[in-house]
Amino acid sequence: MEPDLLFAHELADAADAITLPRFRALDLQVETKPDLTPVSEADRAAEQAIRELVASRRPREGVLGEELGDDGVAVRWIVDPIDGTRNYVRGVPVWATLIALEREDRFDVAVVSAPALGRRWSAARGQGAWADAGRIRVSAVGTAENAVVSTSEAHEMPPGWTALASRAWSSRAFGDFWQHCLVAEGAIDIATDPVLQLWDYAAVQLVVEEAGGRCSTFTGDRTAPGHSFLTTNGALHEVAVTLLGGQTP
Repeated sequence: MEPDLLFAHELADAADAITLPRFRALDLQVETKPDLTPVSEADRAAEQAIRELVASRRPREGVLGEELGDDGVAVRWIVDPIDGTRNYVRGVPVWATLIALEREDRFDVAVVSAPALGRRWSAARGQGAWADAGRIRVSAVGTAENAVVSTSEAHEMPPGWTALASRAWSSRAFGDFWQHCLVAEGAIDIATDPVLQLWDYAAVQLVVEEAGGRCSTFTGDRTAPGHSFLTTNGALHEVAVTLLGGQTP
């Protein structure tokens, strides 16, 4: 395993050692952030543990984290300590730590660790993607009528989502990181989020792309913080963009 990816797994191990023992803890402390989203003590502690490891082992690299901000270093680890905090604080096991290494405006390695599910996805640029110990690949589904599609927030989706979901073989709401990882391993074919920040999508984007899929905004533009996020198996990307971007099919 190449050194950056190996270190990413070490960072994920450090986060898991904090988040999993506090999952479903009766004394878990939870606050509401200014944007009205929840944050737990485990979110902050996991991010702090990652920051300390980076500082001690990679002093020339920094961290951009959801909870504790940006170190302002060019080479940085992008971290969401708990993606799916709402699930975490309610005892739903669908949550994960997301870690990606960014260099020169591109993602080089990524790890998505979901310890309560017993799952971990990872990727290295140009080397492929893995789920646990096995290589993964997106599906070969080529029509919307045979596709499984998912969204995290159906009530915030554009009108085209209804058209896409009604055409699809199955429409689900797996949500958060999980739906995009399911695209990467070929279990579903299209996954959507109306708005994501960099720490929400950096890791899953590389996993999907290295599994042979495509990522963009709903209008087909390059992914960007504060915009919509779409992952597909590639074969269905243009169909999804046409519908979600409000174009005429």
